[in-house]
Amino acid sequence: MENVDSYIRYLEYEKRYSPHTIAAYRRDLLQFSGFLQKDNRSIGKADFRHVRGWIAALVAEGVTPRSINRKIATLRSFYGYLLKENLSEVNPMEKVGLLKTDRPLPVFITAEKMDNMPEQFSETDDFSAIRDRTVIELLYLTGMRLSELIHLKENDVDMVGMTVKVLGKRNKQRIIPLLPEFGLFLKKYLLLKKAAFPVAEWLFVLDSGKPLYPRWVQRLTEKWLGAVTTQKKRSPHVLRHSFATHILDNGADLNAIKEMLGHSNLAATQVYTHNSLKRIKKIYQQAHPRA
Repeated sequence: MENVDSYIRYLEYEKRYSPHTIAAYRRDLLQFSGFLQKDNRSIGKADFRHVRGWIAALVAEGVTPRSINRKIATLRSFYGYLLKENLSEVNPMEKVGLLKTDRPLPVFITAEKMDNMPEQFSETDDFSAIRDRTVIELLYLTGMRLSELIHLKENDVDMVGMTVKVLGKRNKQRIIPLLPEFGLFLKKYLLLKKAAFPVAEWLFVLDSGKPLYPRWVQRLTEKWLGAVTTQKKRSPHVLRHSFATHILDNGADLNAIKEMLGHSNLAATQVYTHNSLKRIKKIYQQAHPRA
């Protein structure tokens, strides 16, 4: 598994992928390597027939096309790395295509329900309570990813220009504006944080002063979204989808949304237009006299 280990180090130190993404890539490669052991074949010596055999086995197991396509993307990246580093002379992915998928619409929470969110937070000067609210508000008001949030440092926030600097996927940096009202709340949090943990460089920290971790943010999000919605999916990414959907509904330019979300192409952002169109049709059918 030497090639896999060097590839994982490449993702971590050169591509600077998030721990979550790296773990998914490692899991896919170990799974494929386990499949190859049946033929006593190493992962560096696989050909397209082995890849197709693995895909067929995944389909037979009931793995969704979307999950299989993610595994295919992992293998494409891995074998592309081997070729670039002269660790392999062939690319077994050349004849392997993606499976067809029906792209699901992003799950979001209505603006009306999100407007009720502040009512769930009590007025307090308690550090933990203020931090929790600031985390939820920042996720919704900026649409940033969970991994981007937990890696924020204090100097990423410009309290004068009211912006936050985010380091996204592929090490791409972007600037997201902040609302003035949120700026007042963020300032209160920073004062409490400085009093409790004067040398902590991370923007958000646990009660122990250590930086946040993904599962903590997920549990926090599930808790507070559960106060305003009964829908099953209540993750940080739902807040990201809600942010994009709501500002699009209120007239934001699609290219501006693309930049704020950190998407590499407009196609990834256009999925939000389907949610908006669906609601427009519903309103039209309810309001038009001939409907």
